[in-house]
Amino acid sequence: MTEISIQDEYVTRVEGHGNIVVNVADGTVEDCEWQVVESPRFFESMFVGKDYEAVPHMTSRICGICSASHVNASLKAVEDAIGVSISRQDELLRKLSLNAEIIQSHVLHVGYLALPDLLDSKSVIPLANTHEAEVRTVIRLHRLGNEMLEAVAGRSVHSQRLVPGGFSKIPSEDELRELRESLAGAFEDLEALVDLLAELADRLPAFERETEFISLTHPDEYALYDGTLYSSDVGELSNADYESVVNEYVTEQSTAKFARHERESYFVGALARLNNSYEQLSPKAKAVAETFGLEPVCHNPFMNNVAQVVETAHLFETSIELIDELLEAGLEPQSDYNRPEIDPEDGRGIGLVEAPRGLLIHDYTFEDGTCRAANSVIPTNQNHGNIQADMEAMVPTILDRPEAEIEHTLEMLVRAYDPCISCSTHYLEVEFVDGEA
Repeated sequence: MTEISIQDEYVTRVEGHGNIVVNVADGTVEDCEWQVVESPRFFESMFVGKDYEAVPHMTSRICGICSASHVNASLKAVEDAIGVSISRQDELLRKLSLNAEIIQSHVLHVGYLALPDLLDSKSVIPLANTHEAEVRTVIRLHRLGNEMLEAVAGRSVHSQRLVPGGFSKIPSEDELRELRESLAGAFEDLEALVDLLAELADRLPAFERETEFISLTHPDEYALYDGTLYSSDVGELSNADYESVVNEYVTEQSTAKFARHERESYFVGALARLNNSYEQLSPKAKAVAETFGLEPVCHNPFMNNVAQVVETAHLFETSIELIDELLEAGLEPQSDYNRPEIDPEDGRGIGLVEAPRGLLIHDYTFEDGTCRAANSVIPTNQNHGNIQADMEAMVPTILDRPEAEIEHTLEMLVRAYDPCISCSTHYLEVEFVDGEA
């Protein structure tokens, strides 16, 4: 009978390695595992013993794509612990930095990594010849996100301007006006991307498995920078008791922890946020969602990529609103290389934000300005269990399909979660082995 073995070192947790293993004999699925084999990096232990100014900069190195998310979550935890508040201006600029990162990450994933699946290509490179205009559109949108990060955070990777108590340097009003103009002018490109995906939407597998969705929510805004933990199963949860929500645990098949709450697994990310906060989406974002018939509660993980496009439209609109508020108030002047004066208190602080791939949590305890304990809960870790459960539910339903189609569908399932940049950019080799049961 047929043994299906999917093993590739580029399915990862956070920029690392993982495998999909599926073995079938006599029509029976004997093994079906999502394995993460990346060596743990123990970032939390690196934070211990470091001062409150160093920790946020160190956290940005956890991920080259989500560095601004880690910095924002880290700063919220640090400032909560040491008793520091920030101004409204700094809050708006931090929100703008988070928006920028999610824009560039979503466009990168949808345009460079998911789109080739829908166009039967192993990478975006051949599409530069067959779909040049579409690829150029993606490049422009992706560049815009990076330019936003450079203007607000200092650079597009490993932001250095966000510091405890505020910013070391802020953009000028002219830079903000230029960003606003770029965002307003980019809606045409975004609409072109939406139109392209709408033409290809029927190629997304019609697979559903009911699960729990966890994200931040907020009564007045689509929660990304601020919000309260929320479960689609039980409602509002406590941010302070996040450990009773994520319930990380160790499994033999993975060097990365899995997580569970009310069910065997839960989902974080764009689709979870859309399901839990649909009413807070901007008008253009809702229009994009309606184009795809995407409304809560959607249990198809492949629609996560569509939800990313919906969020991108939302982020364009809300980023313009953030800039307008900043310009209307006028930027409070500050010197370049500003270093806020802080007399750190002792305490524990917890910071939660929504990274591109979902809920991100940083938790620190400080004494005398030095970190004594640290914990970080990464979105990809929280999705491992859900990927596993989806695989277990999907594999039996597609065994009667041609081998090439099985291969393609399982690859798309992994990439639908956008679990990390390295896993998404490398092609998953699928080997079909014929043998005896």
